[in-house]
Amino acid sequence: MTDGIDYVPGQFVRHPQQPDWGLGQVQSAVGTRVTVNFEHAGKLLIDTATVTLEIVEPPAS
Repeated sequence: MTDGIDYVPGQFVRHPQQPDWGLGQVQSAVGTRVTVNFEHAGKLLIDTATVTLEIVEPPAS
């Protein structure tokens, strides 16, 4: 089962079960495997078959 969302590099996301990880930026996405660099947790591999990442607007510069 997948969440049906296509994640793309550069996109900003949050992990709904881990708000303390902070804002994340998608580094790569291959199938349901999405690598995200989070502010407070570093680079993590997320399986979007089990977790739906929340897409957020990019931060204002």
